[in-house]
Amino acid sequence: MQHNSRDRVGAIPELDDGQRLSEGPVIAQYLCERAGRRDLLPACGDPARYRVLEWQAYISSELHKGFSPLFNPALAEDAKGLLRTALAGRFAWVSEQLQQRDHLCGEGFTLADAYLFAVSRWSRLVGPDLGDLAALQRYLARIGARPAVRAALASEGLSA
Repeated sequence: MQHNSRDRVGAIPELDDGQRLSEGPVIAQYLCERAGRRDLLPACGDPARYRVLEWQAYISSELHKGFSPLFNPALAEDAKGLLRTALAGRFAWVSEQLQQRDHLCGEGFTLADAYLFAVSRWSRLVGPDLGDLAALQRYLARIGARPAVRAALASEGLSA
């Protein structure tokens, strides 16, 4: 996979044959399949794969997209307040799902966990406050303590 500099910097990778992938969950799926990382995304036909993809879709449509307007400085603060309330409700539901498990899809870390960790961190920048969601906070601390996550954060100049 190559970066195509004609597009937004780092946003649209170009495959070796010139085709482009444009959505984060699809790019992550492609990378896992190419690298044979069935620990992060099980093989086609495995029901566990579809649970990972189900979470990827939920995070993309219900959380990731919900944050986008909050980064818009032109959006009125009262509108942002409504969006934060909606996001808080969605995160509360996610926290409930994490009460009895270590990861979104059970015991093992998957693509969905990486995506949720990244998206959840945006709340530090624009809200909502997720501090009262105990199961989610335990989960984020556990994911943030993973050596690969710590290394990725450090490479970006971020803290866990």
